[in-house]
Amino acid sequence: MSYKINTPRDNYVTYTLNGVDYEIGPTSSSSRGIVMKTEEEALARAIRLEDRKNKSASRKLDSVKKQRLIKLKETDYMTLSDYPSISDEMKAWRQSLRDIPQDYTTEEQYDLLLATDQDKNSPTYGHQTHAIWSKP
Repeated sequence: MSYKINTPRDNYVTYTLNGVDYEIGPTSSSSRGIVMKTEEEALARAIRLEDRKNKSASRKLDSVKKQRLIKLKETDYMTLSDYPSISDEMKAWRQSLRDIPQDYTTEEQYDLLLATDQDKNSPTYGHQTHAIWSKP
């Protein structure tokens, strides 16, 4: 870990943790002027940011699992014994949802699963775009 004071902007401290730069700004700016973080406060903030970055994949996987659970619950009624029958295609889709944790294991894959339509003019704006979420 290293740090540089007042670079690249005045009143900021840049900490480098594990090769990643974290620019930590002042605690606040008020009529009394700029209140700077102490070195310990800035370091603690940089460590919290590093920890958050390291837990990013875990948070994304949690989001994927929540979406998966919603999709499975939407079709759970089809698996009840009094439901006429569930198609093989639906069984395969439900199985692919259950297999997500072992089939998708990287943060990049989680990003693909969590991607949403960003075209505000599209009728599917805000909906997830990965094919795995589409019911057969």
